[in-house]
Amino acid sequence: MCIRDRYKYKSEFLKFIEDRGFLNQVSDPENLDKTFLNKNVTAYIGFDCTAPSLHIGSLIQIMLLRHLQNFGHNPIILVGGGTSKVGDPSLKDKSRSLLSEEDINENLKGIKKTFGRFIDLKKEGTKIVNNNDWLGELNYIDFLRNVGTNFSVNRMLSFDSVKLRLEREQPLSFLEFNYMVMQGYDFYELNKRYDCILQMGGSDQWGNIVCGIDLGRRLSGASLFGLTTPLLTTSSGQKMGKTENGAIWLNYEKGKKDFSTHPRDFWNYWRDKTESELVGKWMKLFTDLSLEEINYYENLEGEDIEKAKEVLATKITEIVHGKDSDWNSDEIYNVSRELIEKGIGLLSFLSTEFLDLTKSNSESRRFIRSKAIKLNELVITDEKYILKLSDFNKDGDLIVSLGKKKKIIVRIEN
Repeated sequence: MCIRDRYKYKSEFLKFIEDRGFLNQVSDPENLDKTFLNKNVTAYIGFDCTAPSLHIGSLIQIMLLRHLQNFGHNPIILVGGGTSKVGDPSLKDKSRSLLSEEDINENLKGIKKTFGRFIDLKKEGTKIVNNNDWLGELNYIDFLRNVGTNFSVNRMLSFDSVKLRLEREQPLSFLEFNYMVMQGYDFYELNKRYDCILQMGGSDQWGNIVCGIDLGRRLSGASLFGLTTPLLTTSSGQKMGKTENGAIWLNYEKGKKDFSTHPRDFWNYWRDKTESELVGKWMKLFTDLSLEEINYYENLEGEDIEKAKEVLATKITEIVHGKDSDWNSDEIYNVSRELIEKGIGLLSFLSTEFLDLTKSNSESRRFIRSKAIKLNELVITDEKYILKLSDFNKDGDLIVSLGKKKKIIVRIEN
């Protein structure tokens, strides 16, 4: 089994994703390439229901499914209604909290909304499948006898998802140890039900994917394939997608703070956090720009590369949230006249209690001391400042600015 390939691909899909940097590991690249040349391929990626939205760490996988469909093949989105009850230990320092059936089902609804913005879910051959359909019906003894006997504990202990936890002397529950068995069985079921022959995923899933390929061969003699994408990091090695305020989510729900990122904040993330040397790489992975266009943008320097970052941010945001999303507009926060008349301190008004511009009063205080807070373009230096009606213009609006890039319009409700 070839892991890191130097094979010259002939099929359009594999050539395309290799040129754009999606490929990391591939099992049997030559035969996979021949298969893509000869027929429409059904492939899947699994997503566990650990939150009501996916974050940008999953974006590379979603884009991979999008490209697969665009080249005329059949993507299966496997949602882990069953595996979410266990929790994937891959690259995790500790066990995940166990989710209730109700939480999983709610998370599932949110995740399904995400995919409709990337993939034509009505197109023939495209499916969203829940692995609880078969995992939830398994008989434990039968599963151990028919499936468990095909897994070597010695081999499972050699995979990074297990080995790293044990080397760090961090507990790995028997429940989590079963995860790769369940994921391997998913591949077998998808092949049996939908003739799915390719599993794709992040590089941390390689061991689980290999187990699924081997299980399919043992149980049914199927020729299955695996493909992984690289782990995405900044130039300093930090995992992409995390900020000081948490993850950058792909869903946005107005008025919701958890698991929701406003399109404007999403746009700002890509514009502000993208390092100059990564502009071209992110454009290849997360936009539909041609390689010729990308080559032009990634070779810009100085102020021009900053403009390239704005192009990157705009193109990604348009794919994730739509061209008509309000990423380029100011967020409006309505406030009652009574609240302002009563008097409210600027510290608490800026924090999570109201505007959510800062995480706490102490953070609000730091921004005020650094002269980063403006009310209608007037810098505020008084930490004890009290908002009053005279701060608002004749239309009842107040523009609150945090630095140069974050603005909110506070509007008095009539």
